[in-house]
Amino acid sequence: MREALPPRHNLLHTWLALCLAASLWSCAEAPTREAEEASAPSATTSTSADAPSLAMPASPYRSAFNAVESALAEFNWMGASVALQAIPQAELSAEDNAYANYLQARIAWTRGDRARALELLAAADTGRNSPGLAYRIASFHHFVLSLGGDTIASAKQAASILENTPGTHSEAWKRRAWRDLQRTDDAQLTEELEASMDPNWIAWVQLALDARGHSGEPTAALREWLALYPDHPAASPLPGGLEHTLPAKPARQVALLLPLSGPLAAAGDAVLNGYLAAYYAAREQAPLQDELRVVDVATYPSISVAYDEAVLNGAELVVGPLDKSAVSELAARPDRSVPVLALNRIDESLSATGSALVQLSLAPEDEAATLADIAYGRGGRSALIISPAGPRGEKVEQALRQRWSALGGGVVGAAHYTGRDDFSDSVKDALGLAASEARARAIEDYLATNMEFTPRRRADADVIFLLSRDDAEARSIKPLLAFHYAGDLPVYALSGIYSGVPDARNRDLNGIHFVEMPWLLGESPELRVALAAADYGSGNLTRLNALGADAYQVEAGFARLQSGPDALFRGHTGLLHMDPALRIRRELTPATFDGGVVRRE
Repeated sequence: MREALPPRHNLLHTWLALCLAASLWSCAEAPTREAEEASAPSATTSTSADAPSLAMPASPYRSAFNAVESALAEFNWMGASVALQAIPQAELSAEDNAYANYLQARIAWTRGDRARALELLAAADTGRNSPGLAYRIASFHHFVLSLGGDTIASAKQAASILENTPGTHSEAWKRRAWRDLQRTDDAQLTEELEASMDPNWIAWVQLALDARGHSGEPTAALREWLALYPDHPAASPLPGGLEHTLPAKPARQVALLLPLSGPLAAAGDAVLNGYLAAYYAAREQAPLQDELRVVDVATYPSISVAYDEAVLNGAELVVGPLDKSAVSELAARPDRSVPVLALNRIDESLSATGSALVQLSLAPEDEAATLADIAYGRGGRSALIISPAGPRGEKVEQALRQRWSALGGGVVGAAHYTGRDDFSDSVKDALGLAASEARARAIEDYLATNMEFTPRRRADADVIFLLSRDDAEARSIKPLLAFHYAGDLPVYALSGIYSGVPDARNRDLNGIHFVEMPWLLGESPELRVALAAADYGSGNLTRLNALGADAYQVEAGFARLQSGPDALFRGHTGLLHMDPALRIRRELTPATFDGGVVRRE
C-alpha cells in the first residue's frame, strides 16, 4: 500500500542532530531507568546558584552515620542496624533523630518491609529538617513510592521536589515526575484532576492528559497548555521530548522495509497492519503530508539492496527490517545515509559512523527487568529462578539477575528445565526438596529404620521468577509449585504465559503476577477494533500488531529522540524510552490472572 503525497523536504539536519545527541550521551546523566532507580537516590553537595546547599550540617555522630550509609550502599541492612544501634538515641538532636529515622526507613526497605519504611519516612519528615536531610528524605520517599507502583503519589513527590529544590538535579526530577505520570492510566489522572486544589499539580496532570489520546503528535493541545502555563516547571522544555514536536513538521518520505512474502510473511503482515492502523487513525485527526512506501524485502537479494533502493527513491526515514540478521547487516554499514527504525534488537555494537539506527523490539529482556522492579517494589528480596535451558532462557535470566542485583535482591537458587519431562525435577531442585529427601534418607540409613517425614523446601526464598516460554509450560509448572510446598510464595512470570486470547485453562494460572503490554490489557481499543476483521491466528501476531502501531508512533515522533534520556513514548507495547545505544526499552504493565481472566494490577 502506498501513499503519494507532496514532495519531500530534506530533514538531514534533524537526523544529524540525533546522531550528535547519541554520540554525546555518554557525557550526560545516565538516562535509563536502571541507572536512575537501581538504588536509593543520594544527594550531592553541589548545587546551582539558586538552590539551597544540600550539605548535611555538622554532627558529633557524623562518622557513625556515614558507617550506616556505607553499609546500606552494600545492601547490608544487618551491618547498618548494628552501626545505628551503637549511636546513643537519647543524646541525638532533633535533626540527628530525624536522620536516624530516615536511615531506619532505608534499613526497613532493604529488608523488604515497605510499610515500615513509609512509616519511618513520615516520622523523619518533621518539616524542620535542614535542606540536605529534607532532600534525602524526599528523594528516598519518591524511590519507594515509584518502585512500589504508587504512580500518582510518586509523581506528586517528584513534582514537589522539583518545585521546592530549584536547580538541584532539575532535569532528572522533571523526567521522574513525567515518567510516573505516564505510568498512570487515564481514569486515575482524570480523578486526580477533579480532586486536586494545587495549581502546580493540576498543570502537571493536565499536561499528562493533553499529551495522550492522540494517534499522532498532540501539538495543538501542547501549545494551548503552554499558553496557560508558560512559567510552569514543566514548560521549558516540555518533558518527554515533546518540545521537539512543536515546530512545524516538514513532509518526508518513509519507507517500510518488511517481509511480506516468504517464511516471515505472516509476521511482516501483522506489523504492517498495526502500523497502518495507527497511521490512518492519525490521518483522521490531522492531515498528514508524509509519503509512505511499503517494500517487500523478501523480493530483494539482501536488506542492503532494499535499503539502497529505498534511499535512491527518496526515503528520508526507513522503518524495518524485522529480521535480526538483517538488522545486524544494516548496523554494520558505515554509510547509512538516512536513519533507520529497526524492528528487532541486536547484541552487536553500532557503527560509529552513518545515520542513526534505532532499535524497537519485543525483547523479553525488558520484561525481565520490569518483573524485577515489580517484585522488589512489593518486598521481594530473595529469589528462586525457574527458566528454560538454552540461549534464550539464559539471556532473559541474565537480564533479570542484572536488574535484581542492582536493586539489592539476591538469588538463592535456580533451576533450568529442558522439557515437560523434567518440570517436576527442576522445581524440586530449585526448592531444595531433593536435598531434604537426601538428608532424610541419610538419617534412615544411620538409624537403620524407616521414618515418616515431609520434605521441607528451602526457607530462604520469598519470591519465584518463572521465566517460561509459553502458557502451556506455565500451566504445567504452576501446580507443581503448590505440590512441592511452595504455593505460598508469590510467582512472577513473563508475558508469554498469556496467549493473548481468553482460555478457560488459564484458571490454572490464577494468582500469578506477570507483565503485559497495554495493547492486550484493554488500551487502544479503537486500533484493535480496526484490526478485528483480520485473522492473524495467535497472540504472538497480535503482539506484532502492537509493535507495528508503536513503530508508527516512534516514527511520527522521531524528532523527540533528540532529547536523549528525556524522550518517552506511552506506547502500545509498553512505556518506551531510548538508552544510549539507541535501543528502545519497554516498561510493561503489571497484571494477574483472576478466575482465569487477565486483569491489570
